[in-house]
Amino acid sequence: MFLSPFGRLTSICLTVTALVMSLAISQARADIGAYVLIDASSGAVIEEENATRKWYPASLTKLMTAYVTFKAIREGRASLDSVVVQSKNSAAEPPSKMGFKVGTRFTVDTALKIILIKSANDVAVALGEAIGGSEAGFIAMMNAEAQRLGMTNTRFYNPHGLPDNRQVTTARDLAILAMALRRDFPEARNYYKHPGIRFGKKTLRSANREFLLRVPGANGMKTGYICNSGYNVAASATRGNKTLIAIILGAGSGLERTAFARQLFDEGFRKRGGRRVSSLTGSSGNPPADGYCRRNKSPGPKGYMARFDMEKEEQGGFLFFAKANKTDEDKLDDSGFKLANGKPDWAKILDRTLGPRRIAYRPLTVGLGNPKGSPSVSPGIVPADATGAIVLEDVPLPVANPVRRAEHEIRTKMQLTADAKVAGAIPQNGDGAPRPGAAAAVSKSSPGSIFRKGLDFTVPVPSPSPRK
Repeated sequence: MFLSPFGRLTSICLTVTALVMSLAISQARADIGAYVLIDASSGAVIEEENATRKWYPASLTKLMTAYVTFKAIREGRASLDSVVVQSKNSAAEPPSKMGFKVGTRFTVDTALKIILIKSANDVAVALGEAIGGSEAGFIAMMNAEAQRLGMTNTRFYNPHGLPDNRQVTTARDLAILAMALRRDFPEARNYYKHPGIRFGKKTLRSANREFLLRVPGANGMKTGYICNSGYNVAASATRGNKTLIAIILGAGSGLERTAFARQLFDEGFRKRGGRRVSSLTGSSGNPPADGYCRRNKSPGPKGYMARFDMEKEEQGGFLFFAKANKTDEDKLDDSGFKLANGKPDWAKILDRTLGPRRIAYRPLTVGLGNPKGSPSVSPGIVPADATGAIVLEDVPLPVANPVRRAEHEIRTKMQLTADAKVAGAIPQNGDGAPRPGAAAAVSKSSPGSIFRKGLDFTVPVPSPSPRK
């Protein structure tokens, strides 16, 4: 205890400063469900909050889809040129999707680029069927890898992340997966850093593009969204000889998750990590209740500027964030980031919360490729019985619900109608498989003919209501 008046004053100042810092951190991060920031090389945890709380992964699921595929390539069971076929099953997936016609053939390399940049659900299932022999077989492989990597609170029921409340993970588990992707397959790191793809005449932007184009050192990895999860991201950045990985789950908007990631990296590169992420054990809570996106709203222009304005950070650091409560957001002078018509100046808001664009937007050109040979499933990769048949008891498939069934029926009818009207459509047998010569017809047809009429490049906006 300090005995002098000066000592008591010093003690009070330190206490107030600690309180302000605490309020600043909690206030700035109040709308994030869970997060963890780690050193990508050592796995040391730099910052975390609710890192072991169960959460819905959404399209971050595709990181495991990619991991299983990269492993199959390394083990010689597939190659980047192996064929992937858009099946009737995969073509029935909801958006976001490419909308290829049933029977369209493309390479594993193309599929990986599409799922990691465009996040197409139909292609994720088609890739899983190619690598695992079936969607169910691939899901078994995903869960086997999760168990091997030590993702103790993760369970997969599909290869894309569309709503299924049984499919859960944690920020801690996803950090382990992201770290494993970088460590085990360094040659594949270029897949994560592209802000968009160009397929024929169409340009499709990645939801992670502003992070990749604006944040210093940004080089990956994947975003995700369903209503029940909110906005998720697995982000990575390299500055100097150090790479950090951030997993952010449950943001209220795409800009909030990106601005928060930027803030985590700016702080994290000045800090040292502590214990390893794998040492975070147990579970700190259940996933959010259905309809999370309707409860956790976007912060809005004032909220973004109050919490993530880089100019204010430079001037006041954490002291500014301590003042960023709802009342002060309402009092915030927004004239500096409004257009003449009174609407938000989003270009200025992006510049102030993420920084100006440092890199020009250049989408990666992607085509069908030149498929050669089919992937093989090696014995022991997928659980099998004495006859060699895949055992699925340990991987129960989601039960089809009326909404999904109705969507599938509508799409099937639309496809039949489109095929009847469009000349040169792929001839198919009754089971949806292409007839002999169909692959050649695809390769010789015009670029747009591989897409299902009216269904190609569907808008990547999930249904506002959660699926069971």
